[in-house]
Amino acid sequence: MPTPELIQTWILPALLGLGLAAATGLRTFLPLLLVSAAARFDVFGLDLHEKVAWLESDPALIALAAATVIELVADKVPILDHGLSLLGTVTRPAAGILAAGSVFVGVDPMVAAVAGLIIGLPTALAFHTAQSGTRLASTATTGGLANPIVSVVEDALAVAMVIIALAAPILVPLGLILLLAAIWRMVRAARARRATA
Repeated sequence: MPTPELIQTWILPALLGLGLAAATGLRTFLPLLLVSAAARFDVFGLDLHEKVAWLESDPALIALAAATVIELVADKVPILDHGLSLLGTVTRPAAGILAAGSVFVGVDPMVAAVAGLIIGLPTALAFHTAQSGTRLASTATTGGLANPIVSVVEDALAVAMVIIALAAPILVPLGLILLLAAIWRMVRAARARRATA
């Protein structure tokens, strides 16, 4: 049976980091903005590692809000969305590492960074890859016309994943399964449309 210290120090942060990293696989800045706001305004009792406490600052909150707006708007524009996706191959895993590592409070900074790398990088990259597949399938079947709708759905999924992770980290595995199922359904729907076109 895990001790309360093990749960608080490792298990819950790992689950929280996993959920945040999955959300960054869909959007680079939106999950970081939500983490920044939650820490800044003490929502869900979120504490960040002291080495990334700058995420709670007003300048970070403003910069992340601006970057989020740019990302969300640009992702609704055909062609720009594919450029963002290409750039996201680098930025989303980096955001996943930052998000996942930031929640390992009370451990050595190097340990938090390594935990962020181990949890954040593969998770964000996996969800980014799935998101890219959805976008390519949408482009192939609708000529990019459905991409803005797909983008709004991805926005909602990213927000939902962050809220689940912050509110109830223990539910993150279920949230990840539902998130993957939603992405898979979008890909299947796009392929079905392509087959009937």
